[in-house]
Amino acid sequence: MTFELWLTFVLAYTVISIIPGPSVMMVTGQALSHGMRAAAFCILGELIGGLWIIALSLLGVGAILAASANLFQAVKWAGVLYMAWLGWRQLRGAHKASHLSEPRQDIARSSLRAGFLTAILNPKALIFYVAFLSQFLNPGADLLGQYLLVAASSSVIVAGVLGAYALLAARLRQGFQSPVARRRFDQAGGSCLLGGSLYMAVAR
Repeated sequence: MTFELWLTFVLAYTVISIIPGPSVMMVTGQALSHGMRAAAFCILGELIGGLWIIALSLLGVGAILAASANLFQAVKWAGVLYMAWLGWRQLRGAHKASHLSEPRQDIARSSLRAGFLTAILNPKALIFYVAFLSQFLNPGADLLGQYLLVAASSSVIVAGVLGAYALLAARLRQGFQSPVARRRFDQAGGSCLLGGSLYMAVAR
């Protein structure tokens, strides 16, 4: 991969990453509900999931999903239901204020898991990697080295973009610390997750 081609990839992937999608909804919801620490673990889960997706695309799993409509729909709806369940649980928690007593390590663990599953349960992301990356790879050069470069670059881009969204949401949350305001932010976080599940459901 030449420097010019890599730079084109970085610019294109940055623009694509900025557009709000399920991952942005998930991280924003975590930041609004639990703060920046939870959002950071969620982003870490997203990055780990993203590396898994790149590895699976390298193994040809994305092509299998693209060829099997039933398998694609199964993975898609698993992701939709998972995110909807998280949103419903968050809204219920906001009503009961139960998360206030939840240990910090439990929040970190659940945020990490949520980010990872959001990434890997989005079949469009896997198929996107197969179609998108092929435009930037040189089949006559070392494919593994190119994939490693793409994986590192995309991880930095995703971390930066999701981190910016999370920071904005967390700062907004910090400005309102009353119990009523915290409950409203928890409700907003749950609504973001439900919105992400709806986005995944209606996306073709």
